[in-house]
Amino acid sequence: MDIQIISRNGEPEYAVLPWDQYQALLKAAGQHQPTLPPSASTAPAAPEQDLRPLADLRGLREAKGLAIETLARTVGISPSYLGLIESGERQPDAAIRRSLAWELGVAGWRDES
Repeated sequence: MDIQIISRNGEPEYAVLPWDQYQALLKAAGQHQPTLPPSASTAPAAPEQDLRPLADLRGLREAKGLAIETLARTVGISPSYLGLIESGERQPDAAIRRSLAWELGVAGWRDES
């Protein structure tokens, strides 16, 4: 299984795995397999808060003098996943966006969403 563990304050908080593996786990457990509505699979999720300054995530990280490995581990994600976020190939969820914003000192990180 391709599982990514996201930690906060040194404690595991989330486990992230590919959708097909998640569905296989549900099936093995005898539980109903949720399906995504058609709009969810084709449209990107709307950001829960305005963190447009994170659009230049690599620039912000480099301006702080942080290595990609350092920021990734601090936020609780892998350096390769952070690289995908920086290149725009992946969109992080709200928790990761908030963590990145907090670590990089971007205003608005404390949104209630």
